[in-house]
Amino acid sequence: MKKIENGPGGEPADGSPPRGRPRSETARRSVLDAALELCRRDGYQELTIKGIADEAQVGRQTVYRWWPTKQDVLLEVLTELPHRSQAELFPDTGDVYRDIEELLGHTFRLTRGAIGRAVVGLMADAQADASLALRLQAEVIAPRRAALREILERGVARGELRQDGPASLDLAVDFAFGVMWYRLLSGHAPVDGPLAQEIAAALGPLLGSGTARRS
Repeated sequence: MKKIENGPGGEPADGSPPRGRPRSETARRSVLDAALELCRRDGYQELTIKGIADEAQVGRQTVYRWWPTKQDVLLEVLTELPHRSQAELFPDTGDVYRDIEELLGHTFRLTRGAIGRAVVGLMADAQADASLALRLQAEVIAPRRAALREILERGVARGELRQDGPASLDLAVDFAFGVMWYRLLSGHAPVDGPLAQEIAAALGPLLGSGTARRS
């Protein structure tokens, strides 16, 4: 019989789910909520598996069994946020600029408080951890990028935007979220509703406006 090698949390090293008892949904929710609360209260750098377990009132092995690192816990928190609903990821108001504002506005609101600390902390750690960088990109960043690109494509199809400006659709997406990341990491200016409006207004000239923006 082939021996199954386990990872540090008791999970199989091949990425398959751990054997044994299934996760208690109550304990799982407690762990995720505890991680977010500690991140809000103490900051990302102070977050530990021990602290999460104590706050959630579960054993450390319960946490390690399913989340080998604090990064694993926070990634699960971020991928379960209610903002991932279809209405928020793919707004369709009939006005491409309003759709951009709504998508970016939802995204920017999530960067405040604990979520913002978690996202910035994960991004910082990802610079020295290729595996974390790939997961952060796939699970957290890529869905938002895809949603914005779909909105821009829809705007082009409806004649609200053109593609004869100085930027491609991909560069326009980089511009929108690049501004967000720069402000989050530097902290020099807010990431808020007015920023979402400014970015939406700037994307027209970048791509080439097909129609005047509606008031």
